[in-house]
Amino acid sequence: MRQLPRLSLISSMLVATLSLGGCISINIPTGQVEPLVETVVGGSGSQKILMIEVDGVITEASQVVDFFGTVEEGSVSRLREELELARKDEQIKALVLRINSPGGTVTGSDLLHQQISRFKRERGIPVVAQLMGIAASGGYYVAVAADEIVAQPTTVTGSIGVIFSGINLAGLMEKIGVEDQTITSGEFKDAGSILRTMRPEEKAQLQSIIDDFHERFVSVVQAGRQGLAAEDIATLADGRIFSAPQALEAGLVDRIGTLESTFASARKRAGIREARIVTYHRPREYASNLYTRTPRPRAPLVDLWPDAIALEGPTFLYLWAPGAGIR
Repeated sequence: MRQLPRLSLISSMLVATLSLGGCISINIPTGQVEPLVETVVGGSGSQKILMIEVDGVITEASQVVDFFGTVEEGSVSRLREELELARKDEQIKALVLRINSPGGTVTGSDLLHQQISRFKRERGIPVVAQLMGIAASGGYYVAVAADEIVAQPTTVTGSIGVIFSGINLAGLMEKIGVEDQTITSGEFKDAGSILRTMRPEEKAQLQSIIDDFHERFVSVVQAGRQGLAAEDIATLADGRIFSAPQALEAGLVDRIGTLESTFASARKRAGIREARIVTYHRPREYASNLYTRTPRPRAPLVDLWPDAIALEGPTFLYLWAPGAGIR
């Protein structure tokens, strides 16, 4: 008997398997963003503590990442939807932010901070931030909206500062005979272009914007960490990162502890003895315990280059991302 080609054989086996009893179901992405659902991932009782993830690079934009039309949600829209659900649930007595992020865009980080601060003010419930592996730059910016900040023993945090990175290809272009013919309406319109060397006055103008964003970062930290003097924050806000013990000594975090201890602290702050720990997720996302990381689709380029966010265009970032050629 002539052998079937490998692909035909596999297809035949799949069809045969599916016909045996209909016991296998395959979820095919529809391209639609499904409503959030609640899952209990720990604890017990009638009251609830909501856990929200701030995971990965913080962005305010959503994008389609594959031919199925799968949407990778922006951090801002996801958090907004989760907080809107929580506003309607009177059983939620505390919020825990599980943060594992190197930061992201200036605006995205600021919007997350604003939304958490507004929710805390309107609901009047305690908010505790648990810093995981990395909670740096914009990740820390978000954390200071909480009433208490807890770091894992191995957390890397800090990196308080702003970055606007780029490269200059003018020398390479000259070698291969390519000439920049950009036409602008004003002398600063193409400031930061990779096609030519930046002029001193352009650097000064961009630096003034970075200084404004940095001042805002410092003021947000000062408002959230009222035990720190302004001069101490200014010293800490030079872009350096801190280990958990260093952050504790500097006053950037309140204590070092596990996620479980953070929920105990949230219960105590809320004045309740027990509570169910709940999280929100899409129906196709998996959530089973406190440490389940909600999987979200990612573009292949992002997997290879975490800083690919900046390839969408020039961006001011609250981001810790050493070692990248372009940010």
